[in-house]
Order: sequence, then structure tokens, then C-alpha cells
Amino acid sequence: MNRAKITMSYNGSAFLGSQQQTTTHETVIGTLLIALQRLKIHTAPKGSGRTDRGVHATHQVMHIDLPHFWTDLPRLKDMLNLQLPASLRILRIEFVDSEFHARYSAKRRVYRYVIKEGISNPFEDNFITFVPNLNREAIIDAIKCFEGVHSFEFFKKSGNDLEHFTRIIYRAYAYSHKGYFVLVFEGNGFLRSQIRLMVGFLLRISAGKATKEQLIEQLNCVKRYSTDIAPHNGLYLTHIKY
Repeated sequence: MNRAKITMSYNGSAFLGSQQQTTTHETVIGTLLIALQRLKIHTAPKGSGRTDRGVHATHQVMHIDLPHFWTDLPRLKDMLNLQLPASLRILRIEFVDSEFHARYSAKRRVYRYVIKEGISNPFEDNFITFVPNLNREAIIDAIKCFEGVHSFEFFKKSGNDLEHFTRIIYRAYAYSHKGYFVLVFEGNGFLRSQIRLMVGFLLRISAGKATKEQLIEQLNCVKRYSTDIAPHNGLYLTHIKY
């Protein structure tokens, strides 16, 4: 078997999350598995991490062990894309060392959250979170609080069975671009729904319902002020760094 690294993008609104499920094939990996099996590839791909239902990816990474007869990777990419729906595209396939692991070899993960001020429209609603009003300056100031080493115990969705909640956020910043407001988070890893809870708190600050000082207290696990979770449609996995 030869290990290959697959880089892909997908429209998360078309799938019930990225992880394989026993009850449905309508996930990213479930859909990919069907296409792989048609090409006589029966090993399951392993992802760099899961994305929830409705969350998008511009550069998700998976690895797979290919049978020896698949050596023409450009052809494999083209054949897979012919099998896959338009909502899922293979961008690149390349051979990697047998020790490479899409999840455990990853050093950093980058997510972007896209917001637009105003009323939603049917052409962007699946891809952008709309809010009536934005205090951009307040968000730009508060988002920096997330940088560093923190326990995100108060920024995780219930049901998370992990015992350790400490993560490193290397960069957290926001910027305006062509009418959109983009939040960027780069870290060594993220808990379930952590980013959406972080964005939810920032949107409360923007709306005047919470303060930067309260954010710092929740980040230090002193008191939980917010459990607001931002909608999934604005979130994108944009880069995995190895």
C-alpha cells in the first residue's frame, strides 16, 4: 500500500458533517468512500479533523493507503472528481511518507468565519452569517484575547469527552474585505464547536450584550457569561499546516 495525502474542498451545507456515520452516507467521508470503492479502493480515508454539519472547507486534508495499482495520481484525482458531486472537489493528491498522518502530523489549523452586516439573501445564506449591525472595532479589539495558551473548558459544546481542554491560539484577528468581515483563528487544535462559541461571544460584545472583561473572565474559567453559538454556515476550515 502507498500512502497518499488528499487535499479537498467542500460545501458543508450539502453534507451531514465530515465524519463517517453508520446511519447515513451523506457525509464528506461517506460520499468519498462510495467514489473510492468504485475505483477499487477499499481503505477508508483519515481526516485532519472533523467539521460539523454545514461547516465548509477550502483546504481539508485526508490521508489514505492506496493499492499498488494506483500510481497515476493526476488520473486518480480526475476519476474521483468525475464520481463526486459538485459540492466536493479533490484539489490535489500526492504521495507521502508512510508515517504521515493527516490528523496527528498536523501542527496548526486555520479557520475563517465570514460575517456580513445587513439582511440575508438566498444566494449567500448558506455561506455567510448575517447580522443586523456590527461593531467591528470592538471585535478587532476583543478577538486578541484568545491568543496564547488557554483552557477552553467554557468554550466547548457539551458532550465533549476529552479530559484536557488546553489549546494554543497562535493568531486571532479580524479584517474587512469587500463588504465582508472575516475572523481568523490559527491554533494547534480546537474543541468541538469551540470556534463557533468564541465567535458567539464576540458577536455578543459587538451587540453590547457582553464586555471584553467578561470574555477574559470566561476565558480564565472564572465565570461563564455566554453559551451563544454562532451559526455553522459562516465557518470555513481554510488550511492545515504540517
